[in-house]
Formats: sequence, structure tokens, C-alpha cells
Amino acid sequence: QVHLVESGGGAVEAGGSLTLSCAASESLRPFGCMGWFRQPPGKEREGVAWISVGGGREYHDSVKGRFTITRDHAQNTMNLQMNNLKADDTAEYYCAAKNFGCTLEHRFWDYWGQGTQVTVAS
Repeated sequence: QVHLVESGGGAVEAGGSLTLSCAASESLRPFGCMGWFRQPPGKEREGVAWISVGGGREYHDSVKGRFTITRDHAQNTMNLQMNNLKADDTAEYYCAAKNFGCTLEHRFWDYWGQGTQVTVAS
């Protein structure tokens, strides 16, 4: 079973940037889909972005134009570049993997990391 570890979270002011990374214990190539999700305090987990093995992507409307998801098969990593951060982006961020059927719906993902906290001060 693949082991996913997130890093790069922290506290920033509104308008700032952060890059989250997800490192995998094995090759990411078998996973058709890699994704980032977040769970704000007291709210349900929501999909932020996913990227397919072929490079297809989908973003939540609230992050379009501000966040960019990438994956590096050689390094077995996936990143989320977050620019122009807003207070509403404050959440625990999780990376996830699944074999096929990329979706922003968190219930259908199979493998999860432990999360990294992002706090944006307004």
C-alpha cells in the first residue's frame, strides 16, 4: 500500500504563497489520479485539484487561476503551488491517490496522507 506524506504547510498572510508537496513511498505511475483535498475547521473535506497520469487537471472553482497542481513521476512527488492565498484557504490539506476515475469528490479516493496545515491570516 502506497504511503503518502505531505509537507510545505505553514502560516502566511493573505496574498502570500505556499507550495505543498506530496511524497510517495513508491512510484506514482500506477495511480491514474493524484489529488489535493482540504478540510477547513468544522467543515467537510473538499476537493481542491486533481491531476491525471496523462496531465489532465481539474480545479475547484475557488482556486482556479491561483493554484497549480503538478506531478513528477521521476521524483514520485506531487506539488500544489498556491498563490494569492486567502483566509478562506485556511484548512488541513491532504494528498490522495486513486487508480482511475479522477474526481473532486473525496469519497472515491483510496489512499491518503496525514495532512499538512495551511493558515492564512487576513
